Amino acid sequence: MTTLPLALTALLALCAGFALLYVWARRLDNYGTVDVAWSYAFALTAGFYAWAGPGWGPRRAVIAALVGIWSLRLGTHLLRRVAAHHPVEDGRYVQLRRDWVGNFAPRMFGFFQLQAASVVFLSVPFLLPTLDSAPGFRLVEWTGLALWVLALLGETIADAQLAAFKRDPANRGRVCDAGLWRYSRHPNYFFEWLVWVAYALIAIASPWGWLALSAPLAILYLLLRVTGIPLTEEQSLRSKGDAYRRYQQRTSAFVPWFPRSSS
Repeated sequence: MTTLPLALTALLALCAGFALLYVWARRLDNYGTVDVAWSYAFALTAGFYAWAGPGWGPRRAVIAALVGIWSLRLGTHLLRRVAAHHPVEDGRYVQLRRDWVGNFAPRMFGFFQLQAASVVFLSVPFLLPTLDSAPGFRLVEWTGLALWVLALLGETIADAQLAAFKRDPANRGRVCDAGLWRYSRHPNYFFEWLVWVAYALIAIASPWGWLALSAPLAILYLLLRVTGIPLTEEQSLRSKGDAYRRYQQRTSAFVPWFPRSSS
């Protein structure tokens, strides 16, 4: 298979899978399951590209392994979170129920299909290296691999620190500002974005590799302007009020940096 048939096959399969997921989520009455499926879908997509792509075998294997490890870690983390709160739904989807009242079902189905399409779009950095037949790893690919290790470690630590903070009953209603969260209000998002930068670095040496830059750019836009920081902070302000406003005033939103002193 070449680029277009591979991507089209992945898109059709994912659209069908997310349609079935929508039916299941509707029966559960918990649409937060789409976050879990979205995360796991990258492992399946990268695995398919690695299996069907005509590129150099070791490169295809590395791509499948890196994406698989990241995807399974993130998906399992989200699965535990959704399961722990079920039947209480993530606040973002509660808000969507309010925003889309009167036309909720078709809009949410479209949202699920959009997630399927986004997986294919964001998987461009996984597709291009699996088409690259040149033997041997280049320096930029090794650089991307090193950044991937650092980013995944940072994201894992941030998630673990937040989970530990929430497990302590004494922290109920408080803002997590411990560990990495002292230096960024969203260190998990920052390191998640670095993971995508790493994928782009690995892919950029392949033919048409510059197209891989679309993934980290899109992720950055989503995190900063759409479904990442804006929705998360709206929810935090609703639940924590002035305590979170003070946290916003002293702590970097995205890139980890030293806290500002209180005025």
